[in-house]
Amino acid sequence: MSSSEREKGADWDLPRTSTRGRTFVYVLPSLSEDLTKVGFTQDPIQRFRSFHPRFFALFDLEQGMLAEVGPLREARRLERLLIERWPAHRASPPLLVSDAAGGHTEWFRGIAGEVGPFVRRTTERYGYTLHAPLSAWLRARFMERADSLYDWSLRMLAMIEWQAANLLPEARDPRYAQALGDTLDACNAVGMDLAALLAPAVQAWYAAQRGC
Repeated sequence: MSSSEREKGADWDLPRTSTRGRTFVYVLPSLSEDLTKVGFTQDPIQRFRSFHPRFFALFDLEQGMLAEVGPLREARRLERLLIERWPAHRASPPLLVSDAAGGHTEWFRGIAGEVGPFVRRTTERYGYTLHAPLSAWLRARFMERADSLYDWSLRMLAMIEWQAANLLPEARDPRYAQALGDTLDACNAVGMDLAALLAPAVQAWYAAQRGC
Protein backbone atom coordinates (compact mmCIF):
# COMPACT_ATOMS: atom_id res chain seq x y z
CA MET A 1 0.00 0.00 0.00
CA SER A 2 1.42 3.38 -1.00
CA SER A 3 1.85 6.34 1.33
CA SER A 4 -1.01 8.20 -0.34
CA GLU A 5 -3.26 5.15 -0.02
CA ARG A 6 -2.38 4.84 3.65
CA GLU A 7 -3.27 8.46 4.31
CA LYS A 8 -6.53 8.29 2.38
CA GLY A 9 -9.34 7.25 4.70
CA ALA A 10 -7.19 7.31 7.83
CA ASP A 11 -9.66 9.70 9.45
CA TRP A 12 -13.39 9.25 9.84
CA ASP A 13 -15.01 11.82 7.55
CA LEU A 14 -17.07 14.05 9.82
CA PRO A 15 -19.54 16.47 8.19
CA ARG A 16 -18.39 20.02 7.69
CA THR A 17 -20.84 22.58 9.03
CA SER A 18 -22.67 24.44 6.28
CA THR A 19 -21.61 28.09 6.19
CA ARG A 20 -24.77 29.34 4.50
CA GLY A 21 -25.11 32.52 6.53
CA ARG A 22 -24.45 30.74 9.82
CA THR A 23 -21.73 31.63 12.27
CA PHE A 24 -21.26 30.21 15.76
CA VAL A 25 -19.88 31.67 18.97
CA TYR A 26 -18.45 29.00 21.25
CA VAL A 27 -17.71 28.79 24.97
CA LEU A 28 -15.25 26.01 25.82
CA PRO A 29 -14.43 25.42 29.51
CA SER A 30 -11.28 23.41 30.18
CA LEU A 31 -11.66 20.07 31.92
CA SER A 32 -8.46 20.28 33.94
CA GLU A 33 -8.10 24.00 34.71
CA ASP A 34 -10.33 26.97 35.51
CA LEU A 35 -9.89 28.26 31.97
CA THR A 36 -12.48 29.12 29.33
CA LYS A 37 -11.98 29.73 25.61
CA VAL A 38 -14.41 31.91 23.68
CA GLY A 39 -14.46 32.70 19.97
CA PHE A 40 -16.43 32.38 16.76
CA THR A 41 -16.29 30.05 13.77
CA GLN A 42 -18.28 28.85 10.79
CA ASP A 43 -17.15 25.24 11.30
CA PRO A 44 -17.14 24.37 15.01
CA ILE A 45 -15.82 20.80 14.73
CA GLN A 46 -12.83 21.77 12.62
CA ARG A 47 -12.17 24.74 14.90
CA PHE A 48 -12.21 22.55 18.00
CA ARG A 49 -9.87 20.08 16.33
CA SER A 50 -7.45 22.92 15.58
CA PHE A 51 -6.94 23.39 19.32
CA HIS A 52 -6.18 19.70 19.86
CA PRO A 53 -7.01 16.48 17.94
CA ARG A 54 -8.51 15.14 21.18
CA PHE A 55 -10.43 18.32 21.99
CA PHE A 56 -13.15 16.22 23.62
CA ALA A 57 -10.65 15.26 26.35
CA LEU A 58 -9.42 18.83 26.76
CA PHE A 59 -12.73 20.69 27.04
CA ASP A 60 -15.81 20.09 29.19
CA LEU A 61 -18.44 19.30 26.57
CA GLU A 62 -21.22 19.15 29.15
CA GLN A 63 -20.57 22.74 30.25
CA GLY A 64 -19.60 23.99 26.79
CA MET A 65 -22.00 26.09 24.73
CA LEU A 66 -22.50 27.01 21.10
CA ALA A 67 -24.58 30.03 20.06
CA GLU A 68 -25.85 29.98 16.48
CA VAL A 69 -25.92 33.65 15.59
CA GLY A 70 -26.24 33.98 11.82
CA PRO A 71 -24.11 36.57 9.97
CA LEU A 72 -20.44 37.09 10.81
CA ARG A 73 -21.06 40.59 12.15
CA GLU A 74 -23.44 39.14 14.75
CA ALA A 75 -20.78 36.66 15.85
CA ARG A 76 -18.18 39.39 16.16
CA ARG A 77 -20.58 41.43 18.29
CA LEU A 78 -21.30 38.58 20.70
CA GLU A 79 -17.64 37.62 20.92
CA ARG A 80 -16.76 41.25 21.69
CA LEU A 81 -19.36 41.32 24.47
CA LEU A 82 -17.72 38.27 26.02
CA ILE A 83 -14.15 39.54 25.66
CA GLU A 84 -14.89 43.01 27.04
CA ARG A 85 -16.88 41.72 30.01
CA TRP A 86 -13.91 40.08 31.77
CA PRO A 87 -10.74 41.99 30.75
CA ALA A 88 -9.05 41.36 34.10
CA HIS A 89 -9.50 37.60 33.70
CA ARG A 90 -7.54 37.12 30.49
CA ALA A 91 -5.10 34.23 30.65
CA SER A 92 -2.64 32.24 28.59
CA PRO A 93 -3.88 29.11 26.81
CA PRO A 94 -2.96 25.66 28.15
CA LEU A 95 0.30 24.19 26.89
CA LEU A 96 -1.60 21.38 25.17
CA VAL A 97 -3.33 23.80 22.79
CA SER A 98 -1.68 24.11 19.39
CA ASP A 99 0.05 27.44 18.76
CA ALA A 100 -1.17 27.28 15.18
CA ALA A 101 -4.79 27.49 16.36
CA GLY A 102 -4.48 31.19 17.17
CA GLY A 103 -7.00 32.99 19.37
CA HIS A 104 -4.49 33.30 22.19
CA THR A 105 -6.12 36.47 23.61
CA GLU A 106 -9.52 34.83 24.04
CA TRP A 107 -8.75 32.66 27.06
CA PHE A 108 -10.07 33.57 30.49
CA ARG A 109 -9.48 32.30 34.01
CA GLY A 110 -12.08 32.34 36.75
CA ILE A 111 -15.24 33.06 34.74
CA ALA A 112 -16.73 29.55 34.68
CA GLY A 113 -19.53 30.46 37.08
CA GLU A 114 -20.51 33.63 35.20
CA VAL A 115 -20.09 32.95 31.52
CA GLY A 116 -22.92 30.42 31.21
CA PRO A 117 -25.68 32.62 32.68
CA PHE A 118 -24.38 35.62 30.71
CA VAL A 119 -24.46 33.72 27.41
CA ARG A 120 -27.96 32.42 28.14
CA ARG A 121 -29.27 35.92 28.86
CA THR A 122 -27.57 37.42 25.82
CA THR A 123 -28.70 34.76 23.36
CA GLU A 124 -32.26 35.08 24.65
CA ARG A 125 -32.11 38.86 24.32
CA TYR A 126 -30.95 38.77 20.70
CA GLY A 127 -32.97 35.72 19.68
CA TYR A 128 -30.00 33.48 18.93
CA THR A 129 -30.22 29.69 19.05
CA LEU A 130 -28.22 28.28 21.97
CA HIS A 131 -26.91 24.73 21.85
CA ALA A 132 -26.18 23.62 25.40
CA PRO A 133 -24.72 21.31 26.39
CA LEU A 134 -22.26 21.31 23.53
CA SER A 135 -22.08 17.51 23.66
CA ALA A 136 -25.65 17.25 22.35
CA TRP A 137 -24.86 19.38 19.28
CA LEU A 138 -21.70 17.38 18.61
CA ARG A 139 -23.57 14.09 19.00
CA ALA A 140 -26.14 15.21 16.42
CA ARG A 141 -23.38 16.16 13.98
CA PHE A 142 -21.50 12.89 14.54
CA MET A 143 -24.69 10.91 14.01
CA GLU A 144 -25.02 12.42 10.54
CA ARG A 145 -22.09 10.16 9.60
CA ALA A 146 -22.90 7.23 11.87
CA ASP A 147 -23.81 5.01 8.93
CA SER A 148 -20.21 5.14 7.70
CA LEU A 149 -18.62 4.40 11.08
CA TYR A 150 -19.22 0.64 10.89
CA ASP A 151 -17.35 0.08 7.62
CA TRP A 152 -14.65 2.67 8.31
CA SER A 153 -13.80 1.19 11.71
CA LEU A 154 -13.60 -2.31 10.21
CA ARG A 155 -11.15 -1.05 7.58
CA MET A 156 -8.99 0.53 10.27
CA LEU A 157 -9.06 -2.64 12.35
CA ALA A 158 -8.17 -4.78 9.33
CA MET A 159 -5.06 -2.68 8.71
CA ILE A 160 -4.11 -2.75 12.40
CA GLU A 161 -4.41 -6.55 12.47
CA TRP A 162 -2.57 -6.97 9.15
CA GLN A 163 0.34 -4.92 10.46
CA ALA A 164 0.41 -6.88 13.71
CA ALA A 165 0.59 -10.15 11.77
CA ASN A 166 3.06 -9.12 9.09
CA LEU A 167 5.31 -6.30 10.33
CA LEU A 168 7.79 -5.83 13.12
CA PRO A 169 6.59 -3.32 15.73
CA GLU A 170 9.01 -0.63 14.55
CA ALA A 171 7.73 -0.93 10.96
CA ARG A 172 4.05 -0.53 11.77
CA ASP A 173 2.21 2.71 11.01
CA PRO A 174 0.64 3.86 14.30
CA ARG A 175 -1.80 6.23 12.62
CA TYR A 176 -4.46 3.57 12.13
CA ALA A 177 -4.71 2.64 15.80
CA GLN A 178 -4.46 6.31 16.78
CA ALA A 179 -7.21 7.35 14.38
CA LEU A 180 -9.51 4.51 15.38
CA GLY A 181 -8.98 5.01 19.10
CA ASP A 182 -9.38 8.79 18.95
CA THR A 183 -12.52 8.55 16.84
CA LEU A 184 -14.19 6.03 19.12
CA ASP A 185 -13.17 8.08 22.16
CA ALA A 186 -14.78 11.15 20.57
CA CYS A 187 -17.98 9.27 19.81
CA ASN A 188 -18.05 7.91 23.34
CA ALA A 189 -17.43 11.37 24.80
CA VAL A 190 -20.52 12.81 23.12
CA GLY A 191 -22.72 9.92 24.22
CA MET A 192 -23.08 7.82 21.08
CA ASP A 193 -24.21 4.20 21.54
CA LEU A 194 -21.15 2.49 20.11
CA ALA A 195 -22.51 -0.99 20.79
CA ALA A 196 -25.21 -0.31 18.20
CA LEU A 197 -22.82 1.21 15.66
CA LEU A 198 -19.74 -1.05 15.64
CA ALA A 199 -18.94 -4.60 14.59
CA PRO A 200 -18.23 -7.00 17.49
CA ALA A 201 -14.57 -7.23 16.49
CA VAL A 202 -14.16 -3.46 16.68
CA GLN A 203 -15.96 -3.36 20.01
CA ALA A 204 -13.59 -6.02 21.35
CA TRP A 205 -10.53 -4.11 20.10
CA TYR A 206 -11.77 -0.88 21.67
CA ALA A 207 -12.53 -2.56 24.98
CA ALA A 208 -9.01 -4.01 25.04
CA GLN A 209 -7.49 -0.61 24.31
CA ARG A 210 -9.43 0.92 27.19
CA GLY A 211 -8.52 -1.92 29.52
CA CYS A 212 -12.13 -2.99 29.95
